[in-house]
Amino acid sequence: MLCALVASVFATPIHIARDVYDPPITSLNAWTITNPIGTIRLRKDGITFLTLASGFDILLGEFEVTVPDVPESSEYILVLMGDSGNFSPEFIITGGTSA
Repeated sequence: MLCALVASVFATPIHIARDVYDPPITSLNAWTITNPIGTIRLRKDGITFLTLASGFDILLGEFEVTVPDVPESSEYILVLMGDSGNFSPEFIITGGTSA
């Protein structure tokens, strides 16, 4: 028994290639919408902190939101959640509270 215990201490792991299952997508493409309900969120400094709109149909193509009273910055991003998460380019919000 002691020999088995000592042998297990000195055992080294064996590296074996693992199978990775990557099923093909057979019917979805870039134009397939799996979730048409959208949410628009405001993001800054890597934090998505405020929901500006939710529950709307993303197939409308556009949706109007009100700019919230937030500190002025040129680093805001809109995040559209629906079929996937889409990030806008950074933009400026002015006229808000001082940082």
